[in-house]
Amino acid sequence: MQPSQASHSIGDAMLSAIIKPDGAELISLRGTKEGELLWQAGPQWPRHSPVLFPIVGRLAESRLRHQGHNYTMTQHGFARDSLFDWVEQSEARAVLRLTENAQTQAIYPFRFILELTYAIADGALSVTTRVTNPGDVVLPCSVGAHPAFNWPLMPGVPKERHVLEFEVLEFDAPEEASAVLLTDGLLDARAPLPLQGRVLPLSSELFARDALILPSLASRSVRFIARDEAGRTARAIKVSWEGYRDLGIWSKPDGAPFLCIEPWFGMASPLGWDGEFTEKPGILLLAPGESRAMSWSIKVEA
Repeated sequence: MQPSQASHSIGDAMLSAIIKPDGAELISLRGTKEGELLWQAGPQWPRHSPVLFPIVGRLAESRLRHQGHNYTMTQHGFARDSLFDWVEQSEARAVLRLTENAQTQAIYPFRFILELTYAIADGALSVTTRVTNPGDVVLPCSVGAHPAFNWPLMPGVPKERHVLEFEVLEFDAPEEASAVLLTDGLLDARAPLPLQGRVLPLSSELFARDALILPSLASRSVRFIARDEAGRTARAIKVSWEGYRDLGIWSKPDGAPFLCIEPWFGMASPLGWDGEFTEKPGILLLAPGESRAMSWSIKVEA
């Protein structure tokens, strides 16, 4: 299918979504009853749900080192600012693709195929990211999702009455009560999280030092919950993931009205690390001809 700047809508009776080819970005997610759930790119942060590739986070001095050459790679990579080609557009499904070109080769000397599939069924949105290595050398990369949800999740509920509830594979097992913090965008030391069992109360102060990074998370889903005055669930959305290994949670500490729940494979460079890109901690290495798919999904539960 030919490149097109036009956005495309998908949906069913319970949920609808709009995807634009610029960055293959989800720009709207509306429940039939709930209204808009996705942050609408206000002045506090001008994005909705960027696709992170071929890095997640930052490299030291935005420098990608490979085989004695230095390339400039800015935070979260170039996919979020690239125009994808439409592969499929239907009522309930959209597929977009990005491959290497002269612009990407100048800053990332690898061949790749990056494909995003958005699908809605039974009131849930699934997003599958597939990376394929069509080249004859190893493809090093990281992949991440960065959806931002309205916070408050529903009108009339204060931000302080929102929580994240982690759902681990073993029902009664706790999630690790610490997160890696960032210094100048690079991974630094761990700090405790104010977890109450599997529940993380949310506040703007949590993000005083930027995002909270949870590497190698035990959970494979998390519920973003707005509670009423009695502490009951007033609205909840469930974000689940497969194939991703890590999780980022982010908002701005100035009270910006969004919360990002971000499944990742890969993270920023550790503070003090500035080595060969193929040896970067947490990097995904795809052999020639290899393909890897990862998915995340959103479902409104209340």
